[in-house]
Amino acid sequence: MSVVTLTRFRIDPADAAELRLRHAALVSAIRSAAPGLAEARLGKLDDETWIGIWRWESTEGLRAAREIAPARPESTAAFSLARDVTVEQMEIIDEG
Repeated sequence: MSVVTLTRFRIDPADAAELRLRHAALVSAIRSAAPGLAEARLGKLDDETWIGIWRWESTEGLRAAREIAPARPESTAAFSLARDVTVEQMEIIDEG
């Protein structure tokens, strides 16, 4: 069953272009190190509030990524721009 994480955070609007670059690097690094990432999206609600939506093929894939992500320099770089970070996780019950 698929699992989705929603990571909501705030950034300085001046960092938007850099955030996009760092997010892309993070996605690439996680994909190469922990299989199972089906989709990763980055969106913004306003100039300061952003949401990362990552869909995993399984809970096991997410668990593997969470074990390696903190040690990855791409994670540190991406999250160094963020503040007020919250994360939610949900299992996908119905897919349409």
